Amino acid sequence: MSHKIKIQTKVNAPIEKVWAFWTDTKYIMKWNTPSPDWHTTKATNDLQVGGKFCSTMAAKDGSMSFDFCGIYDDIIPLQKIAYTLEDNRKVEIVFEEIDNEVQITEVFEAENQNSLEMQQQGWQAILDNFKSCVEKN
Repeated sequence: MSHKIKIQTKVNAPIEKVWAFWTDTKYIMKWNTPSPDWHTTKATNDLQVGGKFCSTMAAKDGSMSFDFCGIYDDIIPLQKIAYTLEDNRKVEIVFEEIDNEVQITEVFEAENQNSLEMQQQGWQAILDNFKSCVEKN
């Protein structure tokens, strides 16, 4: 049985803007990175059940890169996205409007290569970067 990891943030922006930044590749390219020394070099997103998404994250120094891809299992616009990664791990993201903010809760199945703490920190760093990108733009 795999562990599930939960991360959260609150974004001070309207739900429509939060959803657009989460799902539109022109925005995904801006925020989908855990730290300033990484960037997303390519992103595709077919936002429908059965649709595929894929983004390529790379170290800016060219030392490494990887693809993060999956297939959508469930989409409720402005509320929920669920998908299965290429390694069959499940991810669910819930968007809730609370007091003029959007709370994003992301739950994902852990992989076996990195510590749970490292995975939580990495995914949280990307989510924090998403928050600051939405609030700044």
